[in-house]
Amino acid sequence: MIYENNRAFAQALDQVDPLRSFRERFYIPQRDGRPLTYLCGNSLGLQPKAARAALERELTTWQNLGVEGWFEPGNHEPEAELAEQTWLSYHTTCKSALAHVAGAEPVEVCPMNALTVNIHLLLASFYRPDARKNKILTIKGDFPSDQYALETHVRHHGLNPTDVLIEIGPRPEERTGLIHTTDIQHAIAAHADELAVIWMSGLNYYTGQVYNMAAIAETARQQCIPIGFDLAHALGNVPLRLHDWGVDFATWCSYKYLNGGPGAVSGVFVHEKHHLANLPRLAGWWGYREDKRFEMTPGFLPAPGADGWQLSTPNIPALALHRASLSITAEAGMGALRTKSELLTGYLDYVLAPFDQIVVLTPSDPNQRGCQLSLLVREQGKALFTYLTEQGIIGDWREPDCIRLAPTPLYNTFEDVWRVGDALSRFFARTA
Repeated sequence: MIYENNRAFAQALDQVDPLRSFRERFYIPQRDGRPLTYLCGNSLGLQPKAARAALERELTTWQNLGVEGWFEPGNHEPEAELAEQTWLSYHTTCKSALAHVAGAEPVEVCPMNALTVNIHLLLASFYRPDARKNKILTIKGDFPSDQYALETHVRHHGLNPTDVLIEIGPRPEERTGLIHTTDIQHAIAAHADELAVIWMSGLNYYTGQVYNMAAIAETARQQCIPIGFDLAHALGNVPLRLHDWGVDFATWCSYKYLNGGPGAVSGVFVHEKHHLANLPRLAGWWGYREDKRFEMTPGFLPAPGADGWQLSTPNIPALALHRASLSITAEAGMGALRTKSELLTGYLDYVLAPFDQIVVLTPSDPNQRGCQLSLLVREQGKALFTYLTEQGIIGDWREPDCIRLAPTPLYNTFEDVWRVGDALSRFFARTA
């Protein structure tokens, strides 16, 4: 693509965008009656217009059936295939779409809980330290939830995080924070005899770097070390092939690129090779075999597949929102979303190029980035962020000097991206 930095060019791209109609299926936030340029889907995705009706359907079922909603179908007229759906197996209606987005088999995924809860549940199964192998390899400065979960989980085993955690960071000369795949692979090989598990993000929340999960998972497999990924910033953003890559386990949130709403339900992936392995787990009633759940007998019998990691009765309103938003992503298709994402992010990179005051932390290689570009602004960074916000451009700020912008293919336009460049020109012209 040969880009041009003018509004007419951006509008022409929008006219031929095969996904342009999907924007109409979301509420775009407004200020003073005008739509904002919302580039913060990496933090919280926008509300699908279908969300309210999906929630209303389950409220109606609750109103009309009460507790019998678990066993009798409510009224799902708009979705014929769900006409006989009860709350008891409601989570299964998300599996096909989740499997598509995650690159998994439906039995390997399950919507459940919240992300950090799922980290602990999965570590209970896959982190089994002994005297020889008790260390965890992770990314230095990963998202705080991951850091805190690892630290406290290690302490729960009576171990010292300082002794156990092996953190891989960027090379000293890497001013953008890039972490090389080979450095992670070499660390896995070097510590193979003492590693109990590998846990890391699939996409760095701060720099926007997408790690080569396929290569890293293959190295872990060769060394017989279980590997898991936090996909909070990756799921629905970049193509994933968790099953084919041989990833052992993963979890994510669905309120970013999956647009499930603030604090939306999380989900897990557990590779089918572990489903019959009798792994240790922290069990709950809802993870029990559905056909025997109401027998109320002692002795935990896990449900088949990832469902066996469930704990508590699912939150049906949250699942209704999740299903409504997830179906949009599945309908658009990850292939088409990825194609548009690369064009949008490439255009953003292009309009940022003239500004020497900005360093893009996110790798320029499309294979190493998703929707998000992280901008290092060492001087006047907070002032620039405030100015963009005043101009109706919504990104987010990360201390001490980083602005994150994420043109999201489901609802962002090329004209949105052009507005960023136009605003930057005006800001730097007035501060020159």
